[in-house]
Amino acid sequence: MQTVIGVRFKKAGKIYYFGPGQIDIQKDDYVIVETARGVECGHVAIGPRDVEDSEITQPLKVIERKATPDDLERVEENKKREVEATRICEEKIAARALPMKLVGVEYTFDINKIVFYFTADGRVDFRELVKDLAAVFRTRIELRQIGVRDEAKMLGGIGCCGRPLCCATFLGEFVPVSIRMAKEQNLSLNPTKISGICGRLMCCLKYENDDYEGRCDGCSAAQQKKVLPPTQGGRVVTTEGEGKVISLNQQKRNATILLDDNKTLVASWEDVIEKEPEEEPDLANIAALAAIAAMEDPSLAGYSRSRHSKRKSNERARHGRDEKSHEGRPRDERPPHGAKAPAEHPRDKKRRDSKPKNRRDRRGEIENKNRRLSHRDIQMMMEEDE
Repeated sequence: MQTVIGVRFKKAGKIYYFGPGQIDIQKDDYVIVETARGVECGHVAIGPRDVEDSEITQPLKVIERKATPDDLERVEENKKREVEATRICEEKIAARALPMKLVGVEYTFDINKIVFYFTADGRVDFRELVKDLAAVFRTRIELRQIGVRDEAKMLGGIGCCGRPLCCATFLGEFVPVSIRMAKEQNLSLNPTKISGICGRLMCCLKYENDDYEGRCDGCSAAQQKKVLPPTQGGRVVTTEGEGKVISLNQQKRNATILLDDNKTLVASWEDVIEKEPEEEPDLANIAALAAIAAMEDPSLAGYSRSRHSKRKSNERARHGRDEKSHEGRPRDERPPHGAKAPAEHPRDKKRRDSKPKNRRDRRGEIENKNRRLSHRDIQMMMEEDE
């Protein structure tokens, strides 16, 4: 544990930890500290407090001294210089015709460096611009490209809620915001309604997201047990019977249920039990079982015959027609069973000639031009050719 103070260098800027040393520092004091950019004057946002070593970036720097009235006057003079530096830089950018927009200028406390913040659609070659600015100000020049969120933070403005922007008033750091947060809060997914003036998703979508997810920073593990909401459109069981979920209210954590008797019920998530979806019958298994049953008992309705059984039945029917055609003749003069008729009817010959010709390919397989033959059909045709 170490005693630290939190110092902020910009309005709604990030808070950095410094060691108080032997100086009595209180909240809202102004101090002079040494930073990576040089000597800076900062505002004490957090008074002396003990924090864990893991929260401190080592090495921890110690403040130099409290700010005097002369130091504060020098800070005001630097702000006036920033206005003049902004005008000069804009003139140099226009002269070079660079595709960039100047957002802000910052002087360090000791005027050892000037930082120019700008936005651009892509990379900008500003090497010649740095030379021009260095020739005018005779000090170190730094040009830093920032994003649209940082631009809104520096410029400020009024949000769609009618209040000053959160990032420009109290947000020290930007937090990741996703479209899923808006979806979980049942907000409109129209980008124009959930985006800020910077064109990105509004930071306030993060504020209540933990409540919708069932998390609480100050709650115990038992209290943080998450109760999942029922599925919208699913079947649930309530104290008044079964029904279908027609809508969910994430903030109030309740569901509107349409009961089977056409009554509407609003119940909390804890008071309903979601039914398991009934398994749909496997149609393939049912068809297989029906086929097996039909093979065991062909008299069953819906019996589906294979090609082989159909061919056999056709042969039996053909044989019956042959027997009928030989009625009235003595049995000894009838042709034997299975023998071909001695004379072929012209109609049968025409029907036989109209059948598609079969041909044998290089591999010895028989192909049909008009229909796809089964393996058994090809085998029978090969036997007939032999």
